[in-house]
Amino acid sequence: MIMHFFNQADFGTVAFCGILFAFLVTCLCLWKGTKILPKDIGRDFAHDGKLSAGKPRGAGFIFVLVFVLTTIIFAKVNTEIIIYLILVVAAMLTGFLDDCAKNPWGEYRKGFLDLVIAVMLAITFLNFNENTIFIASIDKYITIHPALFAVLVVILVWASINVTNCSDGVDGLSGTLTIITLLSIYVIDFIKMMDSDFSYLILIFVISILGYLWFNATPSKMLMGDAGSRAMGLFISIAVLKSGSPILYLLVAGVLIIDGGLGLIKVALLRFLKIKILKNVRTPIHDHVRKVWDWSNTHTVYRFSIIQVILSMIAIFLVVK
Repeated sequence: MIMHFFNQADFGTVAFCGILFAFLVTCLCLWKGTKILPKDIGRDFAHDGKLSAGKPRGAGFIFVLVFVLTTIIFAKVNTEIIIYLILVVAAMLTGFLDDCAKNPWGEYRKGFLDLVIAVMLAITFLNFNENTIFIASIDKYITIHPALFAVLVVILVWASINVTNCSDGVDGLSGTLTIITLLSIYVIDFIKMMDSDFSYLILIFVISILGYLWFNATPSKMLMGDAGSRAMGLFISIAVLKSGSPILYLLVAGVLIIDGGLGLIKVALLRFLKIKILKNVRTPIHDHVRKVWDWSNTHTVYRFSIIQVILSMIAIFLVVK
């Protein structure tokens, strides 16, 4: 909004103010606003899950709203961006209501809500963007039939929401991985000279997560809950779609996919097809490395982050070449 009242030469100053605003307001709201958040009850099935009992949960409710507010004030918004913001808030609210519920929502209920959000995002994206994707490995653009493109977008969005959600279980892990993923997409956008207005939203979202991580580094004082992880997963899917190279999601979010996705595949195969895989592997993978390989929380965050940085460098190299 403010951007519309300044000249092009002043955009850098306004953008810096927006980033600073997002970080300071996130930190302030989380510092003062934890009383409105529900308390975590701990998780019996997760390694060391009981250690989180009593901590404020659902901090995503705060940092996502700060992101939206900062975007409205400091970024250039249009109809497409407004719809994306509404969908991010919707994903956050579905998670926050689950965080607050005495009886957790069932998997099917949350899965259906994720599907609705994914369908709405696919319709919005196709309405404002072309059904063409860039394949970095062969340096070519490919046009996909709109119906098939919409189905693929729905799959991407639904998967991104859920693998990011499943990766949330170690102090600082999902937030740090999301930051690496989003900054990787930002670099790819810069190289390809994509829409700078949306790229600025990536920076605002990243800085909002950093404000949260100020309180979430081990030992954490609060947890993002489903409110944060679902919104992060949705925003990652939007960012990679806007980059024009959605296939790069497999690299720039590789660790999130492996950490959270293997558990989803394992459960789905067992529940629907009665097929047992990874019998000796705990999922999410962050539970396996801590329980079986005796990694500390710090080891897990650093090593997973290092792997993701390497995968992101490969993705960036594919675009550059």
